[in-house]
Amino acid sequence: MAVDLDLLRELTETSGAPGHEERVRDVVRAHLPDDVEEVQTDAMGNLIATVEGSQNPDFEVLVPAHMDEIGFIVKHVHEDGFVQVDALGGWDPRILRAERATVHTDDGDIPGVIGSPPPHIEDNPDTRDRDEIRDVFIDVGLPADDVGDHVQVGDAVTLSQRLEPVGDLVTAKALDNRVSVYELLKAAERASPDVTVHWVATTQEEVGLRGAEALGPDIEPDLVLNLDTTVANDIPQFVYEEDYVTEVGEGAAVKFKDGVVIPNPKVVDHLLDVADSEGIDHQREVLGAGGTDTGPLQRTHGATPVGAISTPTRYLHTPVEAVHTDDIEHVVDLTAAFVTSLDGSEDFTL
Repeated sequence: MAVDLDLLRELTETSGAPGHEERVRDVVRAHLPDDVEEVQTDAMGNLIATVEGSQNPDFEVLVPAHMDEIGFIVKHVHEDGFVQVDALGGWDPRILRAERATVHTDDGDIPGVIGSPPPHIEDNPDTRDRDEIRDVFIDVGLPADDVGDHVQVGDAVTLSQRLEPVGDLVTAKALDNRVSVYELLKAAERASPDVTVHWVATTQEEVGLRGAEALGPDIEPDLVLNLDTTVANDIPQFVYEEDYVTEVGEGAAVKFKDGVVIPNPKVVDHLLDVADSEGIDHQREVLGAGGTDTGPLQRTHGATPVGAISTPTRYLHTPVEAVHTDDIEHVVDLTAAFVTSLDGSEDFTL
């Protein structure tokens, strides 16, 4: 089954900085499958869509994917109309020059640009030796009075970028983690669970895994399978092969470790067994730094068995993140097959 680029485009081009995910949440809600029996949200903005198990509804599985993207928040509006921002998530300041941005105000979206001094003045003594987030100013091209009337401290800001197919890849902003939200929606359509499944779009992952950490006190899962992106450093830019982490086009990544979690080995083995038995291309992921919602969900409800499937992604935390369409399908297939394989008799205690 081919990737639904229209849905993936809608997800990636919809803006949703951490703490401001309401537009993405509406898209997710609109594309939930018909067999979802209950949809609820909480005070953090997490969306929980529940499908009750046909055979063993008391065994509950949580399948989350975070829906926020790295962005900014307005911290100052200058008298000359330039908008200064603070980061929401982990940016490399070097990539931000000459990018398009959108300021999301109460009066509507205002387009802008993050300018860059021309190379003619690179020897300007007032230019810093290194880029910093505090040097990011957004030019919205309006008279200063108009900017002051509409833009307020606290408004969210996201970068603007279209989704584009590039060969076998798809490139877009916010593929971290909208590609996993896409995979969650498609897996929910394909899965036929004997157990109860909570398909969850979480918030504020990019600012400290906060949405997952606070997730629903009414949900006490027996098992968690988290979906997120991971690093694919398979690019010719002085990266040693052992530091690739994953490679695009080589299949769904089964996580063995990241910076905040070591998944339950029995869950990992079950994922590998399902992938082998179903003939789903997969690879093993060991991520040295960085974390995902898998970590807090291992501990929020007491000791909980967790596993994670990742989508290999080049150029993470940039406006041109890139994933292979085959890998998207492999993640969907593995997620749906894993959930369908459970009957609630599994024992993941160690």
